[in-house]
Amino acid sequence: MSAAKRQLKLGAVTYGVGGPGSPYLWLDEDIPLDASVNINWYIEQARLAEAAKFDLIFIVDSQFITADSPPHYLNRLEPLTLLSALAVSTTHLGLVATMTTSYNDPFNIARRLASLELISGGRSGWNVVTSGDAGAASNFSRDEHYDYDTRYARGLEFVQVCQGLWDSYEEDAFPRDRATRAFLDPSKQHALRHKGDHFQVVGPLNVSRSPQGQPVIFQAGDSDQGRDLGATIGEGIFTHSPTIEQAQAFYTDLKGRAAAKGRDPDHIVIMPGAPVFVGDTDDEAREIEHDLQERDKDFDRALAELGRPFAWHDFRQYDLDAPFPQEALVYAERGFRTGAEKIARLAKDNDFTLRQTVEFISAPRKTPFAGSPATVATRIQEWFEARALDGLNYSVGHPSQWRRFREEVIPILQERGIVRTEYESTTLRGNLGLPTPENRYTRSRKAVLSRT
Repeated sequence: MSAAKRQLKLGAVTYGVGGPGSPYLWLDEDIPLDASVNINWYIEQARLAEAAKFDLIFIVDSQFITADSPPHYLNRLEPLTLLSALAVSTTHLGLVATMTTSYNDPFNIARRLASLELISGGRSGWNVVTSGDAGAASNFSRDEHYDYDTRYARGLEFVQVCQGLWDSYEEDAFPRDRATRAFLDPSKQHALRHKGDHFQVVGPLNVSRSPQGQPVIFQAGDSDQGRDLGATIGEGIFTHSPTIEQAQAFYTDLKGRAAAKGRDPDHIVIMPGAPVFVGDTDDEAREIEHDLQERDKDFDRALAELGRPFAWHDFRQYDLDAPFPQEALVYAERGFRTGAEKIARLAKDNDFTLRQTVEFISAPRKTPFAGSPATVATRIQEWFEARALDGLNYSVGHPSQWRRFREEVIPILQERGIVRTEYESTTLRGNLGLPTPENRYTRSRKAVLSRT
C-alpha cells in the first residue's frame, strides 16, 4: 500500500441476535429472532456490505458454550459452511472465518480454505486463533486445554504447515491438454513432507492454487505471544483500542515487531473493531449510545460472563462485596490470559470489590465513534491519518444504525477520498493492497534459472 494510495479498509462483523456486550440485541424488532442461523439474513448483510464497498465480512466463532454465553454464541452457523453460501451470493466481498489451531488439523483446514478460495475466486481469509475457551478441550477428547506457550507454538507451526500445503501445486500445474492426454504436470506437484514438534504432514494438498495465491491470514491476539504471532504470520490484524493513543501504541508496536522480523509493515493491515453510533446531531448520537448500552445492562449476566477470560471460572461463588478474588487469575493460564490480567489489575488498582468490578466493566461508557455522520467520518479520518488504524471493523448491530453508517457516513469518507468508490480487484488481497505470495517452488525454479 503506497502512501499516495492508502485508503481505509472496512470489515463487517456480524453478531446475529447479539454477541458479547449486546445480549439483548435480539429485542430489536428489525432483527429476525433466528438471525444467527438464518442464511438469508447473512446474505442480505453481505450484499449490503458489498454495495457499500466493504473489504470483507468477518465471521467470529468459538468451540465451547455455556448457558451464560451470549445469544449469538448459543446457536450459530459454522463459519466455512456459511461463507461458502456467501461466496456464491457476492462477487467482491472478502470472506473471513475464525478457526482454531488448537482443535483442528492443518490438512483439513488448508483444504477447506483452499476450497473456499476456488468457490469465491480468491476472496477467503482466516482469522487464526488458538482458543481461549478452556472448556473446548472437553469437546475434543482432551482432559485439559493447552497452556499458553503450547497454544502459540502449535498455532505458528499449524499456519506454516497450511501455507506449505497451499504451495502443493504451482500455478500452471494443470495443463489439461486433451490432445496430449496430459491433465497434470507432475513436476509441478509438490509433497510437503513436514515433520515438526506438533504436526507430521506429508501432502500434497488435493486442491489447486487460487487466484490470490493463498488465503489472507488474520490474527487477533493481544498478549505478547499473540502480538509476536501476528507480527510473524499476520497480514490483517484484528484488535480493540478504546482511545486513539492506545490504538497508535498498538499500531506502532505491531508494525515494529513485523519490521524486526524482516517483513514490510505496509503489508499488514490493522483493523480494530469498534461500535459506531450515528444520530442527526452529536448529542442525539450520544443519547442513542447511552440508551442502547443501558438496554444491554444485566448485572447477573455480566457476573456470569466475567468468567469467560478466566476459563469460565464461576465468580458467582464469591461474596460480591468482598475484594475482587485475585486468586482466580490462576485459571486464566488456560483461558484468555491477557483479558483476565487486565480485569484483575483494574480491580487491584482501584481496590474494587467483585460487585464494583462487574459494575465498572458493564457500565455504559462513551465510545470514540459517536456523533452526527460528519462527526463520525471526521473521527475515523483522524484515527486513519494518525496511523492508529488501517481499517475499521464495524459491528453490525441494530439495523437502523447499520443503515445510517452505510448511507450517511461512508459517502462522506468516499467524498474525502478515504474510502473507495469502486473495487480495485476481485480478490481480497487485491482490495486490501496486499501482495500475492509467490509459490515457493516456482520461486526456487526461477532462482536456479537466474544463476544459469
